[in-house]
Amino acid sequence: MALENDTWAPDFELSNQYGEKIRLSQFRGIKPVVLVFYPLAFSGVCTGELCTLEDNIALFRDKSVELIGISVDSKSTLRAWSELKGFDFNLLADFWPHGDVAKDYGVFLENKGFSNRATFVIDTKGIIRASFITAPGEARSIEAYRAALEELEPLAV
Repeated sequence: MALENDTWAPDFELSNQYGEKIRLSQFRGIKPVVLVFYPLAFSGVCTGELCTLEDNIALFRDKSVELIGISVDSKSTLRAWSELKGFDFNLLADFWPHGDVAKDYGVFLENKGFSNRATFVIDTKGIIRASFITAPGEARSIEAYRAALEELEPLAV
C-alpha cells in the first residue's frame, strides 16, 4: 500500500543518471520535492510522461520545486535516455537493491519487478503533502501535478 499524505517521506540515497549521489534529505529546509516513480525508461507511456514533465519544467521551477524521477533502471540506462530526450532533471536509479525505494514508498509491483506510476509531493519538512497513482498503462496528467503542487504551503521568505 502506498504511503499516505501527511506522513514522513522515507529518506534515501540513490545515484542519478550521472552517477552523482542524491539524498532526499538534502532538500529538507531548502525546497519541496516531487518524486515521480515510473516503471521503465524507454517505454512508451513513461517516455510520454517524462517528456510532458520536461515540456512543463517551469511549473516546478517557478515554485522552486525539485523534480526527481525514479525507476529500477540502471544509471547508464537513465543517462542514455536522458541524453536522448534532453531531460533537465534528476533521474534516480532504484536499481540495487532492486526497487528498495519504491518498496519503502509502497509502490513496487513485485509481480512485475518495477514500480507503479506514483507521484509524491514532499514539503520542505519532509512530509508528503499530496500523492497520486494511476492505473497500469495510464499516464499521469500535467493537471494532476498542478493540483498536487497547490497542496504545498508557500515557502517562507
